Amino acid sequence: MLRTANPALNNNSFKTAAATVSGEVMTLSGAVNKTMISTLITMAAGYWSYSNPWLGKFYLPCIIGALVVALIISFKRSWAPLLTPVYAIAEGVALGTLSLVADTMYPGIAFQAISLTFGVLFALLFAYQSGWIKPSENFKLGIVAATGGIFVVYLLSFILGLFGMPLNFLHDSSPLSIGISIIVVVIAALNLVLDFDFIENAAQSGNVPKYMEWYAAFGLLVTLVWLYVEILRLLMKLNERSR
Repeated sequence: MLRTANPALNNNSFKTAAATVSGEVMTLSGAVNKTMISTLITMAAGYWSYSNPWLGKFYLPCIIGALVVALIISFKRSWAPLLTPVYAIAEGVALGTLSLVADTMYPGIAFQAISLTFGVLFALLFAYQSGWIKPSENFKLGIVAATGGIFVVYLLSFILGLFGMPLNFLHDSSPLSIGISIIVVVIAALNLVLDFDFIENAAQSGNVPKYMEWYAAFGLLVTLVWLYVEILRLLMKLNERSR
């Protein structure tokens, strides 16, 4: 059974596509190439935004735009080849602005976060390909449950924040907050393993249409962006505490 905590890469995503497959099919190398292209687009947009502070005024529109595009891709998967680059650009501009703000507060922190994010990505990819990590069904269930729990807590924090009652222990630099951030970073990283496994199994099935390579790239990019943001937040908390 294919299972992943990533809302984009769920079992129905590839099952529905497989029911309508015709022509070329999804391959693992194709999904890897599309993921690399999407990541490079995100990084280029991020660098552009970071180097041009005036783009900061587009931060909120890009966040909203990325969410809207993500929802469209989730429901219209055949549009992924067109909209995944759009999502990558929107996320890149938003992340560039966020990184600039973080770097202004703590010089060099954005580069550290980027380095750690890709370090985790390649380390887990190597471990997965080497067979050191074998995602069992219980492992997958645990990560899915943990990711769902994080989403519920974050949603609750957002709702309470609207009423002036934020969950400060999620945002301050206390030992509890840092510990929670470490746990969230670990869960986000382990989601990459589930994504690797899910994409590989889908590609090996041989009955998934070609456009799903872009959809797979979109799903993996969602996890990668989440991991970067959580690592950046953790580093900011550690820097704040060390002052």
